[in-house]
Amino acid sequence: MQLAPLYPILYQILKPSFPSCLWTGAKTSRAIALTFDDGPHPQYTPELLQVLDHYNIKASFFWLGACVDRSPAVAKTVYERGHWIGLHGYHHHSFALLTPEALRESLEKTQKAIHTALAIALCDDQASQIKPENIRDVRPPNGLFTPQTLNLLHQWNYRTVMWSVVPEDWERPGVQVVVQRVLRQVQNGSLIVLHDGYYGGQDVAQTTALLIPLLLQQGYHFVTINQLWQQT
Repeated sequence: MQLAPLYPILYQILKPSFPSCLWTGAKTSRAIALTFDDGPHPQYTPELLQVLDHYNIKASFFWLGACVDRSPAVAKTVYERGHWIGLHGYHHHSFALLTPEALRESLEKTQKAIHTALAIALCDDQASQIKPENIRDVRPPNGLFTPQTLNLLHQWNYRTVMWSVVPEDWERPGVQVVVQRVLRQVQNGSLIVLHDGYYGGQDVAQTTALLIPLLLQQGYHFVTINQLWQQT
């Protein structure tokens, strides 16, 4: 069952209730963020990178550690193109259902997977700058968390990143449907969630290729999650 109509309502309810999370950028700025979850994928992520390269746009990727371990060369390419990297857990398990010990292990294991992948073929001085503890933006899978989850992430010096536009592309309702959902919801500071993983990644390059020029025509420009944090 598709829940896309509910996400704008949930956003309005959850954002004021959990202000420590990053939900949007500044409402006074035309800056918006494209973010991609569940990768890297050996096919879908490189296809997406071609689109982002074409428009010279930097996006933000929230990775699953298991996918990084399976596709380290793709992860390295994303990083080398200057995109922002965040954590999505080692497997796509709900943080709310994990014990504190399992949650911390999942995040640290993902950090280590990313560190290993990005250090491939890099000289020592570059590799030394890619430290696991420097990768601290976290998006909970399925957007599910509890107050305890947020407290633990804050205690461990992570930053929780959420969303304001969720077109539910992983259900594959059709590229045009996803594009129209984004266009109906986008506004100043929007934080858009798409997927380049196994679910939804089949369409992500085509969807992004349609979205970017339409959003540029509306006067928006694209920033990374780190840049959105700097606006708050």
